[in-house]
Amino acid sequence: MLSLPTLLLLMLAALLAGFIDAIVGGGGLITVPALMIALPAGTPLPTLLGTNKVVACTGTTMAAGKFLRSGTLAWREMIGPVLASAAGACFGVWLTYRVHGDFLRPVMLALLVAMLAFTLLKPDLGQLHAPRYGLGHQRGLAALIAAALGFYDGFFGPGTGSLLIFLFVAILGFDFLRASAMAKSVNWASNLTAMGLFVWQGSWIPSVALGMAVANGVGGYLGAHVALNKGSGWVRGVFIAVVAALILRLGWQTLHG
Repeated sequence: MLSLPTLLLLMLAALLAGFIDAIVGGGGLITVPALMIALPAGTPLPTLLGTNKVVACTGTTMAAGKFLRSGTLAWREMIGPVLASAAGACFGVWLTYRVHGDFLRPVMLALLVAMLAFTLLKPDLGQLHAPRYGLGHQRGLAALIAAALGFYDGFFGPGTGSLLIFLFVAILGFDFLRASAMAKSVNWASNLTAMGLFVWQGSWIPSVALGMAVANGVGGYLGAHVALNKGSGWVRGVFIAVVAALILRLGWQTLHG
């Protein structure tokens, strides 16, 4: 059992993670290291990831619901990507029990650096909502992106939301606000699926996960509310800051193993 002060600090971390994750993704940057520090040494990786998924699922549920009610994107546009993300997450979780995900850190780090450079070099990226494809092609590409990132989220996870936003902006031509709304629905599906599978396997710690989940849900709701009020320009700024933080975090982990 963790001490009460430790649990309260974990809940604070979950609140902040939910807030940031609702806007641009990257909440795992906060909750996963917090759990790694707080949980006993030797805690199995699937148990840590399962506990984190229970936490993350609450925040993404609140944020996705807030975006959906706002009408930022029609719910019909989210059905295909949501189902594709859930299917990808199933395979990702299955692989988690068989292969350690650390080898993905250098690949993820390179992707994040490329994303940050591309975003900084194109100041107008994601400012206007200008879809590049017809509705059928857009739905197909969104589903492919969702399946790939759903798999990654089930298997490893850090930066999934940020990657989704970037791909929806760079490939589909969405603005940052609509990309964030779509990303949150896709991330909700992968989180929910992964959470269900981890919990089914008993790979979670209820006494830690439930309190953090409540805090993460509050943070997710508040983050989505702020994003809707501030608009795409503000979301872009937060996106740049969070991707830079992810680069520093994964770079440190890669160098110090």
